[in-house]
Amino acid sequence: MLSKMRLGSYSHNLRKILPGIESCGPKGSRYQSAMAAAAAVKEPEGPQMVTEVPGPRSKQLMSELDEMQSMKTIQFFVDYEKSQGNYIVDVDGNKMLDVFTQISSVPLGYNHPALLEAVKGSAMATSLVNRPALGVFPGANWNNSLRDVLMSVAPPGLNNIITMMCGTCSNENAMKLMFMKYAEHLRGGKEFSQADLDSAMQGQMPGIPKMSILSFHGSFHGRSIGCLSVTHSKAIHLVDIPNMGWPVSDFPRYKYPLDQFVRENAVEDSRCLAMVQDKIHQQLKDGCPIAGIIVEPVQAEGGDHHGSAAWFMGLQAICKKHNIRLLIDEVQTGGGATGKMWMHEHFNLPEAPDLVTFSKKMLSGGIYHKEDLRPQHGARIFNTWVGEPSKLIILDAVIKTIKRDNLLAQVTRVGASMTKGMNELQAKYPNIFANFRSLGTFGAFDCSTPEIRDKLTGGMRKEGVHLGVCGETTVRFRPSLTFDEKHLEILMGKLQTVGGKIDS
Repeated sequence: MLSKMRLGSYSHNLRKILPGIESCGPKGSRYQSAMAAAAAVKEPEGPQMVTEVPGPRSKQLMSELDEMQSMKTIQFFVDYEKSQGNYIVDVDGNKMLDVFTQISSVPLGYNHPALLEAVKGSAMATSLVNRPALGVFPGANWNNSLRDVLMSVAPPGLNNIITMMCGTCSNENAMKLMFMKYAEHLRGGKEFSQADLDSAMQGQMPGIPKMSILSFHGSFHGRSIGCLSVTHSKAIHLVDIPNMGWPVSDFPRYKYPLDQFVRENAVEDSRCLAMVQDKIHQQLKDGCPIAGIIVEPVQAEGGDHHGSAAWFMGLQAICKKHNIRLLIDEVQTGGGATGKMWMHEHFNLPEAPDLVTFSKKMLSGGIYHKEDLRPQHGARIFNTWVGEPSKLIILDAVIKTIKRDNLLAQVTRVGASMTKGMNELQAKYPNIFANFRSLGTFGAFDCSTPEIRDKLTGGMRKEGVHLGVCGETTVRFRPSLTFDEKHLEILMGKLQTVGGKIDS
């Protein structure tokens, strides 16, 4: 299998690969040299730390960058040529097991041979150099790319797609689709009147109807103006930015372990569903009806809160009852990390959601949607590029590798072992590890205080493990799909070591 290809044989074949690389850049170019260097790197046997993080070189680069750009979120600078597999290497030479993977965005780890090979040919060079405006002048192979790549992993029941660049623009345009469909319903299916068109130019009714989107406390859907109106995870995202004032409802907050609080969690599901019903009725009464609901399977930025299958079934039933649309935001959960390509597949919904948005591990962005949500007029959902063909070249290699190496089964298997290991840590150090929840390797746990969480993640970084956080006290696991038992053994061992130090 390609994922187990020996370094020697791959390096031996570099001469076959390099002619293709030359077609993507001039002979002797930095690009060509970087490709060759990345292909020759072997994944470390374990973490290797030589400085603190950020180290001296990272700090120097941060200082230089600050003269040109304010980006205070940067943690460290990375040497991407030396990063390999499930290890990220910073510019100071620290080799860390990466269990955060660029905010859950690296599907197969760093410099995977299949992806390096995928970018070697003329198709990649042509795509990058000519970057087509896909909504107006797509290339001859664009239909094949959509059908053979993105539609090959479409959520069951969704046979239409709109490509986008990122998760934010995917959610923004998916909400527009829901508004457009609801407005069509309000018009009784009729074409726009001249009054509709004229009043729209003035920002007035009837061309600009009063409508809203329902979202949930703890949600995150992006940082554009529209998406901020359905984002409720951190004040820093929202402060100073006017929003639409749309309704917000409660997302379930469960007690763990789930099997010990079945009754209580069922009551919580019912409470939150009843609140959704109330919000729908109130918005109708106020003259600003809800056109759709946007929801994440897991509130990945707001604290990794899960919604149960029963809750999502109930949510879909409410949408059907009131003739509004259900948009499931799979930007972070899609792409295989839960053991299925789409997390909502675990919910066994009676039918497909109306819309599913994606990005991150899918490398591109976009919206899968039902047939009846297709825009009926040109330029309704549009921007200059409407996606990026070069990303589909790489995604094609990702999907083929997932299937060939049976990575969804691996994610499920490793996820089960992860749960077992975390349950043991929770029993031993309940003040440090609590409320572990996961599907596949998409997991998280809570610390008892923000201070303990900071000690834990700081200690793990010193031990050479890079983790992510969310919410107030939550640590989240977002490894690549190639994360296997040897990586898990290192992760669990380091958590045991650092947890023991904090507890002593």
